[in-house]
Amino acid sequence: MLLGFKTELKLNKAQRIALTKHCGVARHAWNWGLGLTKQILDHNKTNPDSKIKFPSAIDLHKWLVVLVKSENEWYYECSKSTPQQALIALREAWKRCFNKTAGVPKFKKKGRRDSFTLEGTIKILGNNKIQVPVIGVLKTYERLPQVLTKSCTISRQADRWFISFRFDVEIQESHNTDVVGVDLGVKALATISTGEVILGAKFYKKYEEKLSKMQWLNRHKIIGSANWKKAQMQIARLHMKIASIRKDTLHKLTTLREP
Repeated sequence: MLLGFKTELKLNKAQRIALTKHCGVARHAWNWGLGLTKQILDHNKTNPDSKIKFPSAIDLHKWLVVLVKSENEWYYECSKSTPQQALIALREAWKRCFNKTAGVPKFKKKGRRDSFTLEGTIKILGNNKIQVPVIGVLKTYERLPQVLTKSCTISRQADRWFISFRFDVEIQESHNTDVVGVDLGVKALATISTGEVILGAKFYKKYEEKLSKMQWLNRHKIIGSANWKKAQMQIARLHMKIASIRKDTLHKLTTLREP
């Protein structure tokens, strides 16, 4: 069974720059591939008698190497797996779209859900260090599981960076056969059939009100100005705080507690 692990990174200035460059390469590869595949779909729609085969992730990467990397030297400053994994993710997004389980993939914007995936030699060194391709050794704030992994994803939320990866674990049989019913409500988050009432994290609403006010005050700032960038970072931090509160509440609800 696969388990996921995610933790915050402890970075210096040079490492932050390197991660930002990798995000830029991943975003550029995604947008280039998305633009190309949309052109192919438009061509096939208007020319049903001379359709072009929709490219696989391998095809897209081959074309990227020839057409894009050769003209953009900054691609070589990052891991070669970064654009490759971005194109694999794009191909999976199109697959979900064709199967009608998701919408049409969208172009990515700088600073919005920045992330990239690395594949290759990844080693966990000690308790709070992990070595990744090209970038080198990264430190974390918490202990890392001593496991083997071949890929990892690094993402940014506001001004904080996180690393996540998956690893195999053996399934252990549970001897706990107790079954309870759960009733989701409005006044309370959930009521268990045992009579226990679990209240929701209502105190995050004050942050939502603060967020609404910040967005309203930010509406007249000049896009791209120093004040605008500062306000955007404050809004992103508040978004992350609200999301963390909600995630923590759901985690506590779904985690088994020993009697």
